[in-house]
Formats: sequence, structure tokens, C-alpha cells
Amino acid sequence: MVIKVFLASSSGSTAIKKKQQDVVAFLEALKVDYTELDIACNEQNRMWMRQNVPEEKKPPNGIPLPPQIFNEESYCGDYDTFFDAKEDNLVYAFLGLPPPPGSKEAVQAQEHIMQNGTHAEENPDESVKHNGDAQGEEEGQTGDEEEGEGGEADDEGTELETSRGEDLAEEEEKEAVEETDEVTEDTEAQEEEEEEQEEEELQQLEDQDEQGSEEEEEDLEGTQAEEEAE
Repeated sequence: MVIKVFLASSSGSTAIKKKQQDVVAFLEALKVDYTELDIACNEQNRMWMRQNVPEEKKPPNGIPLPPQIFNEESYCGDYDTFFDAKEDNLVYAFLGLPPPPGSKEAVQAQEHIMQNGTHAEENPDESVKHNGDAQGEEEGQTGDEEEGEGGEADDEGTELETSRGEDLAEEEEKEAVEETDEVTEDTEAQEEEEEEQEEEELQQLEDQDEQGSEEEEEDLEGTQAEEEAE
């Protein structure tokens, strides 16, 4: 599976540039393999991105702005949803990737599984109690006690390994967050100005598309006029 990050290399918007840098820097900090796809220099990339962002995820004007993130053909989200996943330690789930062993996200998933397993053990099948005589029940209880002792030792070893892996993962994630937080810091006033720049850039892109269509029509009309003159 390949993570695709659609971005604009020549964007005139400071906000877009910072958002793109934030996403790329965090993916590199987590050592996630990804591919950058430029929509500024490649018309096919721009059209593919626009067509594959779900309608319900597009802005009111219908034109999504970079960065946009995909896992192969599956849409993951934009910068805002990526940032929310980062804050909740759910980046791998956001990207549709399995979390690496020892990461905080993997530890959370393991704890969730253990909690579900413990809950299931508290509600055994009632039909088991009616199979066998009293002697069989005593033997079963003895076996359960032995398994419980062995299980406690295994649990202690597992908890120790999990604790070590969690500490390492927390250090890596702290370093990644410190690196990316420097890029994302901004004031509300600057964000408003940058949003205006985004709208201007979007309008420029639309004007370029319209201008290109008009030039093509003019060339076609000129060619037809020459053919008629001949």
C-alpha cells in the first residue's frame, strides 16, 4: 500500500505551504513510506485529486485544496482530519496502516483487545457447567488454577515488554510532535489572511483553466478561417 500526498509545489499561499510541510514532516518522523504528487505542475494529478475526493468531504465551492491524503485509491482525508488523528494518536488508523509494534497506537489497540477478552471470560457459556460430574468440575478447577499461575507470569512478562515498547514509542512520538508543532504554530489573524490567499490562488487556477479554453477556441476558429480562405 502506497500513501499518496497531493500537494502544490508552487503554491503562493503560506497556509497551504505550512500544512503540506506539517504532513510531510510528520510522516517522515514516523518513517511512513509515502509519495508526493504535485498538482501545480501536473494537470493529471490535479484532476485525479479533485475527482477522487468524496463529495461530502469537499468544501462548499466543490474544489478541494492541498494537501489531500490517499492510501492507494482510498481517500484518507485532508489536513484538518490528519491533524485530529495526530492529536488522538490515531495516525496509522487514519492512513489505513497497521501500527508498528510498541507504538502508542498499537498499545492502545492491544489494551482494547485485552479488555474485550477479559469481559468475555467473565461471561462463560452456562452450558459448560452442566457437562460432567462433580469430580470433573474439581479437575477443571485445578487445571484453571495452574493455568492462572502460568498466565500471571506471562502477563508480567508481556506488561514489561509493553511498557518498554511504549516508552520508546512515546519518545519517538514526542520528538515527531516537537518537530511538527514548530511548523503549525500560527495566529488567528494570519490564518484569516492565509485563507484569503487560498481563495485568490483558487480563483487564479480557475482563471487559468478558462483562459486556456478560450485560447484553444481562438486557435480553432483561426484554423477554420484559414481553411475557408484557401
